Amino acid sequence: MITQFRKTAALVAGLCALGALTTTGMAEAAERPGPDGLWQVDDYGTVLDVHSGRLDTYQVTAVSCLKGVAGTREKGAPARYAMADGDVYTLRAGARAKMHIDGAPGDRSLQRLAALPATCHAPRPGAFDVFWQTFQENYPFFAAKGIDWQEVRDRYRPRAEAARTDAELYGILTEMVAPLHDAHVVVSADKTGFFGMTRPGTVVPGPDLDAEVTAFVERRDLAGRPLQRYANGRIGYADVPAPGGGSYGYLRLSAFSGYSEQNTYAANRAELDRALDAILTPDRVHRLRGLILDVRINGGGSDSLGLDLAARLTDRPYFAYAKRTRHTAPQPQHVRPAAAARYAGPVALLTGGSTFSAGETFTQAMMDRPAPTTRIGESTQGVFSDVMERGLPGKGHGEWWFGLPNEEFLTRDGRTTFDGTGVPPLLPEPVFTDAEFAHDRDSAFDRAVRWLGERVCQGVDPGPLPRAGVRSALRGVAHRPGELRAGAGTR
Repeated sequence: MITQFRKTAALVAGLCALGALTTTGMAEAAERPGPDGLWQVDDYGTVLDVHSGRLDTYQVTAVSCLKGVAGTREKGAPARYAMADGDVYTLRAGARAKMHIDGAPGDRSLQRLAALPATCHAPRPGAFDVFWQTFQENYPFFAAKGIDWQEVRDRYRPRAEAARTDAELYGILTEMVAPLHDAHVVVSADKTGFFGMTRPGTVVPGPDLDAEVTAFVERRDLAGRPLQRYANGRIGYADVPAPGGGSYGYLRLSAFSGYSEQNTYAANRAELDRALDAILTPDRVHRLRGLILDVRINGGGSDSLGLDLAARLTDRPYFAYAKRTRHTAPQPQHVRPAAAARYAGPVALLTGGSTFSAGETFTQAMMDRPAPTTRIGESTQGVFSDVMERGLPGKGHGEWWFGLPNEEFLTRDGRTTFDGTGVPPLLPEPVFTDAEFAHDRDSAFDRAVRWLGERVCQGVDPGPLPRAGVRSALRGVAHRPGELRAGAGTR
């Protein structure tokens, strides 16, 4: 997942309790036009200070206020700010003020403030209290994971007060969150240590595993045919001969980020478009009998890039998912057909425990796809939210930070979330196990080939688009030479 500013919960209640948000103060602040001034980001534990072409952020809880990332206004774009961490914020003032982060689906509501929270002028609490309070206000999954966070505080705070070294404090913080088994929970203590973990029984989709799997797939599944590489090697494609003529497409994505040297959403989107334009040529789209889409080793990145890919795989709009935090209403997100060459035939989506984050939100966005679609393999990792990155106070802690999720991704029924368990397959098969490698098997890939063959044998129309649809898509491309369609946001 792209390092990015994230959301927090219970901010309004915490600041109101401290007297930072009074009815009078809000009314007076609301009279000031334009983006300049102080803004509270609802349910994201953040206050913005916009002034003189700068945007400063504060990481706030009911007990703390720490200076966060800063940025400067983009030239010629009075409401866009390039932040030091690579994100781009767009602010929209007015009665329903919003903030958008490039590459993040949806917007974040803003409320005018008359002044910074009182905690920004008060003595800083200790690192333990900031850490515990941030999770208390924002982490959505304590109940689902059977964790009594108040009991955790009572048990560990005396040890934190007695800690005399950074190593002791680091050990306490990591012990507190280890039982969550959440790959989006991170504790980084500079030279003291780095903590992160995955769901038990799963593996981090690192570069060594990616290289091993790529070589295995090319040799075994593709019969020695190399993948055509795109987007810094993060996207690969090959044609697989189909029984009876035509071919299946094999499209592999190892991430939804890192497609460009800049690694911004705009630059990555441009590379994704170039890759898909090269892959989804009119001739290939016409003869494809099905598509195997492999995200079994996928480290995540931008949710919006996942939606952009899904938009190339449909000829009808449909519901993707809805995002919410603990105290905000769900924001529905939809997949809408792209104004470019598209494929709308059968898709066999391969997933596994090393499908992380944006790889999982993409998987969820494919669940309601109108054309025949199945999921083959194992459950995904079970982490969907953006990651809130927070600093820690204390002498020598300038490079310490921690991360946690604060969002839920819901299905159409508005209730189901796959956090913790991951999106399950419809057709379970082992994925890159020791036994699979030892016996030179790729059961999920073979199942995908059989499933696609069954669609043809059953008379399911595997065609990608009607001819008119192909012509329409090509007209859309021809009318915008050199242009790239703006995306809906990053993560």
